[in-house]
Amino acid sequence: MDEEYDVIVLGTGLKECILSGLLSVDRLKVLHMDRNDYYGGAAASLNLNQLWQKFRGNEKPPASLGSSKEYNVDMVPKFMMANGALVRVLIHTDVTKYLLFKAVDGSYVYKQGKVYKVPANDVEALKSPLMGLFEKRRARKFFIFVQNYDEEDAKTHEGMDLRTVTTKEVFEKFGLDANTVDFIGHSLALHRDDRFLSEPALDFVKRVKLYAESMARFQGGSPYIYPLYGLGELPQGFARLSAVYGGTYMLAKPECKVEFDEMGQVMGVTSEGETAKAKKVVCDPSYLPNKVKKVGKVVRAICFMSHPIPNTGDSDSVQIILPQKQLGRRSDMYVFCCSHSHNVAPKGKYIAFVSAEVETENPEAELQPGLALLGQIDEKIIDMYDMYEPVNDSSLDNCFISKSYDPTTHFETTVQDVLSMYTRITGKNLDLSVDLSAASAAEE
Repeated sequence: MDEEYDVIVLGTGLKECILSGLLSVDRLKVLHMDRNDYYGGAAASLNLNQLWQKFRGNEKPPASLGSSKEYNVDMVPKFMMANGALVRVLIHTDVTKYLLFKAVDGSYVYKQGKVYKVPANDVEALKSPLMGLFEKRRARKFFIFVQNYDEEDAKTHEGMDLRTVTTKEVFEKFGLDANTVDFIGHSLALHRDDRFLSEPALDFVKRVKLYAESMARFQGGSPYIYPLYGLGELPQGFARLSAVYGGTYMLAKPECKVEFDEMGQVMGVTSEGETAKAKKVVCDPSYLPNKVKKVGKVVRAICFMSHPIPNTGDSDSVQIILPQKQLGRRSDMYVFCCSHSHNVAPKGKYIAFVSAEVETENPEAELQPGLALLGQIDEKIIDMYDMYEPVNDSSLDNCFISKSYDPTTHFETTVQDVLSMYTRITGKNLDLSVDLSAASAAEE
């Protein structure tokens, strides 16, 4: 271990593994270490026995849930947008060859106590029970504008410069009401609160466009895909990639103490009396606790059921977004459900996560609106964790620290963090113009 590397990566969470893979592909010499003896860090995938051990100590899981090894329960469950940035990163690095994807059945949104399928284009808008007749026509015009919008072609801009016009002004131009604004902003553009309304509309329109294009990609009931056997396959796929390019992986390395010189810049990492030298360190917040601040807390319920979520058309896999306004909250709530169709549970069993940012003194009660959608729950585990963000200046100390995982059930925010870290580490933007057909969904 006593040698010099370009970068040392600490922790095998998903963000760290993606970065280690990208940097290895760039021909940097990478050493990747983890204090745990398993891949994944906070984003690990556990079987039933491991899950019970983590949350219930010596208690054994009930026999009624079936065989432990047939479960792959992701600790940070998130679906991938079919045309989104993570899929582009997977193709760019060729990690797709280690994974099989399958389309997710349903994408739903919560309104006044009920769930509705999210309409993603002009045709679906006309069929959607989310809106009345006149609103459907207005929404159809909005979706046609988004589908035709081309940043380079002024003829498609309808007289609006989306770099300066706010999202609120775009909605007003099309005369859309507050409920429509709510579901488009939160379940298509995937904003977590309402700040986007006062921001320039370009990012918002691109997000809605991405949703519609991803939806069209696999002709399924949602724009999302998910790997067979769950996300635990991802960190391992990037670990293999890094190894192919000469990266070194070491698990079960205790302490992993980051060493600094007198100027406060990284020199290397010490574990078990040996120091590996490096000019840059990439890690999750747990490895450098004095360089991060707590920014919030996530509460989630991990639920086991013997049926799909009611009112989702018997979907074996589904996301439901509960917009903040519908719940009188400051941020959205998310429901994620997956099952045997993605090989993460035995046949006839379903795993649902309900997650949100903690806003009150009684976090578990906050999840009630999401839990109420699930129907009969066989077993429920409540988990809470703190969210951290780096406060250091990476240009001064060369420490590149990822943010904790937020409660969203999709990958878009996670990947933005990875891409911004990549740019700070390398000084260049990652080219994500790739042939998307390289990530095909697994056949039924």
